[in-house]
Amino acid sequence: MIRRFVIGTPLDTEAVLHKPEVDQGVLPYFTIEGTTLGMKLAKEDVVYGLGENVRGINKRGWIYESNCTDQPHHHENTRSLYGAHNFFIVKGQEHCFGLFVDTPGRVIFDIGYNRVDDMKVTLENEDYELYLLEEDTPEAIVHAFRELIGQSYVPPKWAFGFGQSRWSYFTAEEVREVARGYRENQIPLDMIYLDIDYMERYKDFTIDREAFPDFEELVAEMKAQGIHLIPIIDGGVKVEEGYDVYEEGVKHHYFCKDVDGDDFTVGVWPGKCHFPDMLNEEAGRWFGRKYKVLMDMGIEGFWNDMNEPAIFYSEKRLKKVFEKVGDFKDINLDLKNFNAFQDLVGNVSNNPEDYKSFYHNYKGQKIRHDKVHNLFGYYMTRSAQEAFEELEPEKRVLLFSRSSYIGMHRYGGIWMGDNKSWWSHLLMNLKMLPSLNMCGFMYTGADVGGFLEDTTEDLLLRWMALGIFMPLFRDHSALNTRRQEAYVVEDKAAVRGIISLRYRLLPYIYSEFMKATLKNTMYARPLGFVWPEDPEAVETEDQLMIGESIMIAPVYEQNKSGRTVYLPEEMKLLRFDGAVLAEEQVLAAGRHYIKVGMNEVVIFVRKGHILPLAQPAQCVAEMDWQDLTLVHFAEEGTSYELYDDDGISRRVSLEGSLRTLTV
Repeated sequence: MIRRFVIGTPLDTEAVLHKPEVDQGVLPYFTIEGTTLGMKLAKEDVVYGLGENVRGINKRGWIYESNCTDQPHHHENTRSLYGAHNFFIVKGQEHCFGLFVDTPGRVIFDIGYNRVDDMKVTLENEDYELYLLEEDTPEAIVHAFRELIGQSYVPPKWAFGFGQSRWSYFTAEEVREVARGYRENQIPLDMIYLDIDYMERYKDFTIDREAFPDFEELVAEMKAQGIHLIPIIDGGVKVEEGYDVYEEGVKHHYFCKDVDGDDFTVGVWPGKCHFPDMLNEEAGRWFGRKYKVLMDMGIEGFWNDMNEPAIFYSEKRLKKVFEKVGDFKDINLDLKNFNAFQDLVGNVSNNPEDYKSFYHNYKGQKIRHDKVHNLFGYYMTRSAQEAFEELEPEKRVLLFSRSSYIGMHRYGGIWMGDNKSWWSHLLMNLKMLPSLNMCGFMYTGADVGGFLEDTTEDLLLRWMALGIFMPLFRDHSALNTRRQEAYVVEDKAAVRGIISLRYRLLPYIYSEFMKATLKNTMYARPLGFVWPEDPEAVETEDQLMIGESIMIAPVYEQNKSGRTVYLPEEMKLLRFDGAVLAEEQVLAAGRHYIKVGMNEVVIFVRKGHILPLAQPAQCVAEMDWQDLTLVHFAEEGTSYELYDDDGISRRVSLEGSLRTLTV
């Protein structure tokens, strides 16, 4: 049952495709006071959802903000990350419901933070829509919600291979070195990502021809090796005379305006920039079609970045800081004065007041940015994918974004943001995966090994052992951090084996992803969704069900040679030494301590289920999807429905794409 409540005159975010009639009754479960929804939580209530956020799968005990934020330094106390995913589920003994708070401005979810049994949802906008979904189980609620918001984005099949990224590969020759490093060491690879330094002075849709003089030839050369180049596109356009994107944007009024009607100027990677008005349909269409410049060079995939949008500084704020900073030059910087100095300089970037100082033209309305802040990344990615549908109507184009709002899931995937090379972030990314699936974001994954800080070999290997189960599987690291490409790892056999296992698992991963996408279900599920009446399963958050057949329980602590695993039912343990199946063992329900070597991956198969495996390959294009090995914990005659297609066509359907495999 889905009920829609409309408060005030909300802006249509277009997150929901199939809107029920407005319910004129009273919203159950909550009291409404102004712009705050309040609810009493029972002791046993579990709160799921909210997509990309820190902490656990059960969201109780913390306060979260939907306010898309450039936040690379997130810790346990962080309240908002790069996405705004305002959907949550409350599961208790007396009720089971989901609520989607559809508003493009900032929302605060206090889920037992100020008072342990109180939930308060506070909105900055007075106009909003609420969608209440009542079903018997959390899985049924997710299905109903996903039906409401529309089918999730489907990338090309090759995008499920392994990708290597770094900020940055500075030259064409460095890209070739990366490709050689993988191919000569026989480590599978399907993608190399190009961060901001492939551009000419950080200008979108340009190539630095000194560093990449033969870019088109490079793209073709890599493609001949089964490797796709995936360039980054940033959300700000450089202010520079003679730069066609800038001049066209100014001429046609495609940029966001300040209060005086001038093009709003901020600093991002290139220095002074303007933001394309992504919410303006005409401007969005213009920006989206600019991707054609790179597509004409052979590019078949992109990642959108800095589209919260991130602001290093606004021109006006920077001017004020320079005017005031001299006041501190000749005074004693005691505690009070030093704090004031730090506040002056430290609040230059992503200042809330700057987000209140520029405007969009949305469907003919002039709207201040902070009122629609969470839509910027969504509409940037939507504009690109809608352009791809015109430019390549028969072909899937890889696209994922850093910032997002529910609704963007139809146009692209997301990665889990700029994490750090910390063990705690490995665990955090594991817990994000099912929460993102609940909100429709299926093609997602973490920066394996961590983006910021120096990774270690053990952390990278353990993160790889989780990453092979995430739909988006890439290794990414930042400028001035140690190199973490797989071929620089000392134990090359271990990393080669783990990545090769990803390719063995691909028929299952792709099949389960596609079935979940087309059926509006989940690829990754918390144990509490599968065994809701088992309290220990509900509280187990460091293990996940991946598809219908397998459970994973990665090692996520340093200097651990294994871990304790909880089995809610009898399962079969599969131990892989790299890509080789080395052990099969049936284990009873309960707790088991499982040894896991650095070169190993352990998987648990449910009774009555099958895991199809392919032979390893160096890239997806070389894989044999027909001759599969069926590992199982099932009786003879048990079957598995394998989804397979050409991996490229935009039109996807279960009909004609399912093949029955029987043991």
